[in-house]
Amino acid sequence: MPDLKTQRTYALVGHGGSGKTTVAEMLLFNAGIVNRLGKVEDGNTVLDYEPEEIKRRGSVQPGLACYKWKKNDHFLIDTPGDSNFAGDLSYSLTAADGVVMVIDAVDGVKPLTRKVWAQIQEQGLPSMIVINKMDRDRADFDMAFNGISEALGARPALLFYPIGSKEDFKGVVDMMSGKALMFGADGKVEEGEVPADIADEVEAIRETMIENIAESDEDLMEKYFEEGELSPEDITKGLKAGVASGELVPVVVSAALNCQGGQMILDTVQNLMPGPLDHKPWVGVEGERESSPDAPLACFVFKTMADPFAGQLTVVRVLSGTLNPDSHLLNASNGEKERVGQLLAMNGKEQAQLKGGMGPGSIVTLAKLKNTRTGDTLVEKDKFELAKPEMAPQLITFALAPVEKGEEDKVYAAVAKLLDEDITLTLSRDEESGDILLSGMGQNHIEISVEKAKRRYKTEIVLKTPKVPYRETFKTGAKEVQGRHKKQSGGRGQFGDCWINVTPRPSGAGYEFEDKIVGGSIPRQFIPAVDKGVQETAARGVLAGYPVIDFQVSLYDGSYHNVDSSEMAFKVAGSLAFRKACEKAKMALLEPVMLVTVAVPDSFMGDVIGDLSSRRGKVLGSDSQAGITEVRAHVPMAEMLKYAPDLNSMTAGQGTFFMEFASYEECPPQETEKVIAANKKADEAE
Repeated sequence: MPDLKTQRTYALVGHGGSGKTTVAEMLLFNAGIVNRLGKVEDGNTVLDYEPEEIKRRGSVQPGLACYKWKKNDHFLIDTPGDSNFAGDLSYSLTAADGVVMVIDAVDGVKPLTRKVWAQIQEQGLPSMIVINKMDRDRADFDMAFNGISEALGARPALLFYPIGSKEDFKGVVDMMSGKALMFGADGKVEEGEVPADIADEVEAIRETMIENIAESDEDLMEKYFEEGELSPEDITKGLKAGVASGELVPVVVSAALNCQGGQMILDTVQNLMPGPLDHKPWVGVEGERESSPDAPLACFVFKTMADPFAGQLTVVRVLSGTLNPDSHLLNASNGEKERVGQLLAMNGKEQAQLKGGMGPGSIVTLAKLKNTRTGDTLVEKDKFELAKPEMAPQLITFALAPVEKGEEDKVYAAVAKLLDEDITLTLSRDEESGDILLSGMGQNHIEISVEKAKRRYKTEIVLKTPKVPYRETFKTGAKEVQGRHKKQSGGRGQFGDCWINVTPRPSGAGYEFEDKIVGGSIPRQFIPAVDKGVQETAARGVLAGYPVIDFQVSLYDGSYHNVDSSEMAFKVAGSLAFRKACEKAKMALLEPVMLVTVAVPDSFMGDVIGDLSSRRGKVLGSDSQAGITEVRAHVPMAEMLKYAPDLNSMTAGQGTFFMEFASYEECPPQETEKVIAANKKADEAE
């Protein structure tokens, strides 16, 4: 088993295009896992191996690697940077003891960087930052470095100061030792002299770094004030404590494409990032579990993958205890028993058998588990179950159809197979239209998922227009509404009669059914049927076919027949009463409004703001930093379905955006009419 004190398990995160996968490739090259550097552009990196990743030149799922650095075991999780594929980031972060965040020296802190940073802070993970692409044309180290404190609110400790930038990036100054480290071929490093023109700046930054380190510890602060300096041992001790508490964020620079800076990143991970024994206790559904090899075994499934040869691969983080080959485990999440065969280590798509047991912090892949899914907890003896991390909600829904009629079930089955490995997808059927609905994190996410299903399962699938998840609600209530169902057709009839009041509830309060029947006017066994009739009708909608939300129904009177009354009759009566209440009350259509953040060069700001306003958007504000303006706005989802190509053409491909759900708001009358008309047209076409 690896030495747990020196073992490191970390997630590589950052915005799309910052160069995370290239950084990972550099680290694997430095660690001797690969003997030549792959390039994302050439489609030959270790961690981006799926055809969809090679085609789009970007990660669509977490990549896994393990290696040794100076005889110490490191486990690396390379997470996607595109918001379309980062919906399950919280699962990858749960599997890590620390985070290495990559920031682009050209673009600095971007909107998605802030979002990811907030998630890291929420999960309380110690972090370090790599400022990458120092060799690029528009690289601006000061802008990127200042953004760490200004935009992220972090307290950076710069460990390596860049010597030169752009095409002149040729080395770094090790701020701890004061020595210059110059890059040679293949990232090899040689000691050199600190250039005279940056010596004063380096000294000033080093003093700031030491002050930041001293401020993170009261004893160090006192010593620093008394003596005016700190020993190297004190600096290292303070730095480790500051990183562990989240007070300090070490910063390293690199140019990963040229293999420059990999050794510095690996050393910083080894020297300053925490190991599995430092992890705070794991919080379960009931109780906690120490991150210790002496505790009972518990493993968290944070990713499931499909392998063309091995079938389903289940990737686990060992939380506590020791996972051994040929074990019999219990899935604490569903009560099913599983038998574990070999333990596998992954480097991209390559699998290697692990010998012996694996302790806390280990990332282990298990083949052919039958009843285990992402988010489950596997245990040996007790029933500890890790509380599942929260995930971002799906943002967009498309309807799927087969190319040839009659193959709907084949399409459904093909896409359903993707759900095990991608928990950010949901698949459903529209009960009324029969449409197959696929929901995901964005248009790219849906399109690539469908591409994957077509490739793997040889199924032709057509994507229909995205569906906006409108909702309906009550603006006013409806009092004393009767629903009466009476049918006589020879033999036993049907009779159900109920009276209800309907009252609007505040936004987000949901549905409530209140039983106010006294004196037995409706027998107890029929009351749930009224509730069911209301709920089923509300789910289908009355205005435009969308679910009705946030209302209360009070059932206060009714009548029944000794022979002809039944659950079905009262269910129909409840449905009729609810429909009448909707006709009597004032109803409103609600539309989902998104919080949209757009980052564009300053010169395009006016065009972007004008465009967002034309989409019924309300601009909330904008910030400009180093020539890039970040605009925030609330915009109805219906106006954002085709925004990606429009933004590309408006900004010559230089704009980026991400959006997240903000709230439901009442739809303007003219938009409501359009949606109702479209729904009516669709019904007529059926």
